[in-house]
Amino acid sequence: METEFVLRTSHKNLEHITATWQAPSNIALVKYWGKHGVQLPANPSISFTLNNCKTITKVTAKKAAALDFEILLDGVAKSSFAPKIKSYFNRIKEYSPWINNYHFTIETTNTFPHSSGIASSASSMAALSSCLMDMEGQLTGQKMAMKKASFLARLGSGSACRSLEGKLVVWGNHDDTPGSSDLYGIDVSGDLHPVFQDYQDTILLVDKGEKTVSSTVGHELMNEHAFAKARFHQAHSNLTKIKNCLKEGDVEGFIKITESEALTLHAMMMTSHPYFILMKPNTLSIIDEIWKYRKETSVPVCFTLDAGANVHMLYPADHKESVDDLIKSKLARYCQNEQYICDQLGSGATTV
Repeated sequence: METEFVLRTSHKNLEHITATWQAPSNIALVKYWGKHGVQLPANPSISFTLNNCKTITKVTAKKAAALDFEILLDGVAKSSFAPKIKSYFNRIKEYSPWINNYHFTIETTNTFPHSSGIASSASSMAALSSCLMDMEGQLTGQKMAMKKASFLARLGSGSACRSLEGKLVVWGNHDDTPGSSDLYGIDVSGDLHPVFQDYQDTILLVDKGEKTVSSTVGHELMNEHAFAKARFHQAHSNLTKIKNCLKEGDVEGFIKITESEALTLHAMMMTSHPYFILMKPNTLSIIDEIWKYRKETSVPVCFTLDAGANVHMLYPADHKESVDDLIKSKLARYCQNEQYICDQLGSGATTV
C-alpha cells in the first residue's frame, strides 16, 4: 500500500542539505505501454539496467518558507522542465512532507542525448529520487530506503522505478513474480543466467532529436485502443516466458520474445487513434541488416526498440568484436552522424 511510504519518523531541522547521485537508463525487454491512476502500469514489464547512459544529479536544499525549486541542465536554467518537476513534487510531498520546507537547486546532466528514445526521463527521475531519499536519510538518521526511492521515481516517470537496483528489474503486478508490485520495481537479477550477466547494449542513434509524439501521449492513447486488452494479456504471458529464458540461458527464446515485444510496441503506436510512427526508414534498414547478419553468422545479436527511432543491439560480451565490425562496416551509416553508444548491463543508482 502507498501508505507504507509516508514518512512518519521524526527528523532533524537542517538549514542546508545536499546529495549527488547518478542513475542509469534502462531498456525494457517486455514493454510497458499504457497506464492508469497515478503512474500505474497497465501491464508488467521487465528491463535490463544500463551502465553508461546515465543522469548525474546534484540537489542542494536550503530552508525556505515554502517548497520551491530551480533546475539547471548542463549548467543552464531549464524552465521547460519546471512543469514536470512541479508535478513530481506535488505527488511526492505527502510521502516526504519535509520537502515543503525547502528550496531545491537541481543541477543535472546526461551522458546521452535528451529526448531521443533512450529514456532520459527514467534516469533523471531515478537520480533525483535517489538524491531526495539520501536527504531524507540525512534528516532522519536512517539508512536510505531504495524501495521508497523506486516508489518516488515512479511518480516522476513510470519506467524510472526500474533504474534503482539490479541488472534485471520487474515492475508491475505479475502472478509469476513473487513480490512484484505496480508501485515500484523489484530486483530479479538472482534469476539471471551467466550467459546474460555481461550482455552488451549498443544503441544506434538513428535520430537524436525530440520525438514527434511523447511517451506520455502514447500511453494515454492505449486507454481506448482496440487491441489494448489482448496486448496486456500478451505482456503478462511474455514476461513469464522471457523470465524462464533469462533463468535457463535460452538465448534463442530470449531473442524471439525481445524482438517481438519491440515490434508490438510500435504496432500499438501505428494502430492507435490518432496513429503515429516513431520508427524511421533507417530503423528498418538496421533491423533488416541485423536479421541478415544473424542468419549468416549465427551470432546471437538481436534488437529492441524503445519509444523512438533508435535501435538497441543486445548481445553477449564475447561477440563484441564481431558486432563492432558489423556496426562499423554496415550499420553506422544509418545513424545520425554515424553516432552510436556502447553500453552494457549495470547495477543501478549510486552516490557520487
